[in-house]
Amino acid sequence: MPEILLHYIWQKGLFAGFRQETNDGRQVEVLYSGDHNTDAGPDFTNVRLRIDGQEFAGNVEIHVRASDWNRHHHDADPAYDNILLHIVRDNDTEVRNSKGDIVPQCRLQYADNQDYLAQLTKDAAHIDSIAWHIECSRNLLQDPALMTLGWRNALLHKRLECKKEAIAQLLDITHNNREQAFYITLAHHFGFHTNSLPFEQLAIQTPLSCLQKHRNSLFQLTALLLGQSGLLDSSKSPDRELLQKEYSFLRKKFSLTPVEAVLWKRLRMRPAGMPETRIRQFAQLIYQSEFLFSKLMETTDTDTLVRLLKLRELTEDEQHNVAAPPKIGLDSIHLLLINTVVPYLYTRGKEKEAVRLLEELPAENNSIIRQWRELGQSVRSAADSQALLHLYQHFCQPSKCLNCDIAYRIFMAENRHFINQK
Repeated sequence: MPEILLHYIWQKGLFAGFRQETNDGRQVEVLYSGDHNTDAGPDFTNVRLRIDGQEFAGNVEIHVRASDWNRHHHDADPAYDNILLHIVRDNDTEVRNSKGDIVPQCRLQYADNQDYLAQLTKDAAHIDSIAWHIECSRNLLQDPALMTLGWRNALLHKRLECKKEAIAQLLDITHNNREQAFYITLAHHFGFHTNSLPFEQLAIQTPLSCLQKHRNSLFQLTALLLGQSGLLDSSKSPDRELLQKEYSFLRKKFSLTPVEAVLWKRLRMRPAGMPETRIRQFAQLIYQSEFLFSKLMETTDTDTLVRLLKLRELTEDEQHNVAAPPKIGLDSIHLLLINTVVPYLYTRGKEKEAVRLLEELPAENNSIIRQWRELGQSVRSAADSQALLHLYQHFCQPSKCLNCDIAYRIFMAENRHFINQK
């Protein structure tokens, strides 16, 4: 059996109706099977389980044989220490994480019919394609107009409302400190999806107030953020020793705790996207941008917003003791505007300006958007791409077809004859 088939069965919930339990007999209920991870680390993230009545959230790793855990050296990798459950087909051995703790295992139960599994294997061959989450993909290929402009507009506003709600929660946590909340949001999106969570954690564990006390020194800001990331000790940069010394002083001064280095991902990543590079860029942006939040909120002119997020050339004095980072690419700046600036404009009551800005910005280019294009959907602007991302993440991926306008139109078309007879 190919491992990808187990991934497919897990993600699609094809084990429904079969009792799942850990190897020590505790019942397992799957509340959400998680997001399929194609980067380094566990196979599924953001999983929600109920084990013996208690709810858990975290990651799941899947192997055909339990012993594959050791064969893949997960027993020595701290990135797998937070596994909620090890899903297997053949429970041939007990496994432990790098701390020596036993990892709970579950032998996945499902319909063991060879013809059925053979068909699933064909379906699972396309697991790396987004299309296997989009149940109506064949219908959309035949009639792209099933996706109406009205439904797109509704999806865009649903997405903006979701982001508004997330910002409201963050403002509540930060006691309505808008600059601190914006700083955390900006850091999250500086991770550009792959490293969003560790970047957000970096911002939480390195309060903006600490950075503001040293805002006039790029060297100290870089030392603080790189040191807090947990990546400074393994850095090969020529300024590492000076930064380590400065961070040691600043860490004691502010009583800081660094992020665990194991949280950062770098597999299949270009040099410009490496976490150390992004952190240095983030440090320079803070250094050169006093009152950044206020300036970004004061304008909705696209060119002005882009200039505010561009890194300027550093002088020789500014580069003393610290290496200058590469510039932030225009595509990356557009993503920061889409995911950070637009939601805050919307939250502050500038709904029309936020939507207009999305209509002026180019569409995102990722695997989900490319799949929608393959299904015949036009994606002309960030307003389109944001709507389609929301559709995929909140309707297609969790299989909420009953709440989708496209599914309703398909149902009406396929049952028109019956409905007319009624």
